[in-house]
Amino acid sequence: MRGLRSRLIRLVPVLVIVTFATFSMVRLLPGDPARSFLGPEAPEEQVEHLRDEMGLDEPILVSYLAWLGRVVQGDLGESYRTGQSVTEALGQRFPVSLELMFLAQVFALVLAIPVGVLTAYRAGSVLDRLWSATAFATIAVPGFVLGLLLIYLFPVRLGWLQISGYTRLTADPWGNLRSLVLPAATLGLLQVAVYSRILRSDMVATLQEDFVVLARSKGVSTPRILFGHALRPSSFSLLTLAGLNVGQLISGAVIVEYLFGLPGIGLLLIDSILSRDLMMLQGAMLFIVVGYVLVNLVVDTLYEVLDPRTRHHADV
Repeated sequence: MRGLRSRLIRLVPVLVIVTFATFSMVRLLPGDPARSFLGPEAPEEQVEHLRDEMGLDEPILVSYLAWLGRVVQGDLGESYRTGQSVTEALGQRFPVSLELMFLAQVFALVLAIPVGVLTAYRAGSVLDRLWSATAFATIAVPGFVLGLLLIYLFPVRLGWLQISGYTRLTADPWGNLRSLVLPAATLGLLQVAVYSRILRSDMVATLQEDFVVLARSKGVSTPRILFGHALRPSSFSLLTLAGLNVGQLISGAVIVEYLFGLPGIGLLLIDSILSRDLMMLQGAMLFIVVGYVLVNLVVDTLYEVLDPRTRHHADV
């Protein structure tokens, strides 16, 4: 508990620094956001009024502190384009992105763990070398290319799944799954290769440990050795990567949501950038940054569950 409290305290300056950097980058985008939003034909007085509302005439630090003060009170502002509350918009979009990233992560781990264990057990075999080549080829494929290939294969050629659109889980669970299978597979397949190779490398080393050799000498079955004895101590790097990979999932989700027409935060982010809706863009970026930091906090905490020896170091 003391270690968790100290981590939470350390998160405060991290969040301040990251949100300020994000806020500054948004404000430093080229062009005049007010003019871009209102259009080239808008009167100069109207543009100046909007610039004043956006706080564009104030120094970045002053504008950031004013924005941060509203955020602490739970006010993320309203969209200049739609007039909708930023908090409300994020609340509507967040379940879509969360479900997509969760399914993608589950998809990746369900495939990567058995593949990583099997290739570690058969290290140096034809199967291991074949998967290694496949993994490197998969990593080299951009996400949008993989998505287009899956669209061509399943909806276009086989007619199995829908290309775009989203069905809410509460409205139709089966329709919800059908609308997310292809996007989740697109996002998850890119992670399978990385996860399986990381697990394979750590597990090859674990299988040489004395406790594994002892288990073999006692006649313990191979599946029990692999999944009962060797998998847990080999999963630390995989857990770290899965946590750090949230950033990769978020960036991948932006492309996947746009490609498949999913109304998530990624698509909201793209729309906000294209329309220069600074208030919505800042709110979406804040949401993503805070989510990423909190996920890494959860990963650090899970270390204590997997390896109690780390609790001492966390409390120091």
